[in-house]
Amino acid sequence: MHRLLAGITVLGILVAAPALADEVKIDDLVVATTLPAAQKNATIKAATAFYQFWNTGDEAVLKAAISPNFVDHTLPEGRPQGPTGPAFASEHFRAAVPDLRVEVRKMIIAGDYVTVHMQFTGHFTGSFGEVKGQGQSIDFIATDLIKVTKGRVTDNWHLEDNLTLLSKMGVAKVTQ
Repeated sequence: MHRLLAGITVLGILVAAPALADEVKIDDLVVATTLPAAQKNATIKAATAFYQFWNTGDEAVLKAAISPNFVDHTLPEGRPQGPTGPAFASEHFRAAVPDLRVEVRKMIIAGDYVTVHMQFTGHFTGSFGEVKGQGQSIDFIATDLIKVTKGRVTDNWHLEDNLTLLSKMGVAKVTQ
């Protein structure tokens, strides 16, 4: 047990420094295995860039973060597979929530895998399907498991709290 605890390295809580407008804020970052420094840094850089992309929609940031062989293992219907999928998703979601922001609440690195728990916020001022936003506040969580190989995100498994999202958009009703 002592070895396991000794192998867990907490890199830091980054709450104290406010994020720039295009930077992703990470509240808590944990490295759960001992990695060579170069691999650890490349993994953190790729993962951080991937979530910075979700903050900005900047496809140049996305291209730097993901592999040309990127695979979405929980691909929603209608989204293209591969590296164009996240750009497609961001473009369509930003049409509904132009001020979309993501804050990484927890990032845990274990070898090639990174688990990320995040919170999305913004205002539904655009359109989602046939529903037009009225400025409703959007606030929901999501969790990703990504794989980073040679400094690029190669795989993603994701789960979003779509019931909360759709409820806040007025698309779905939540009953007790």
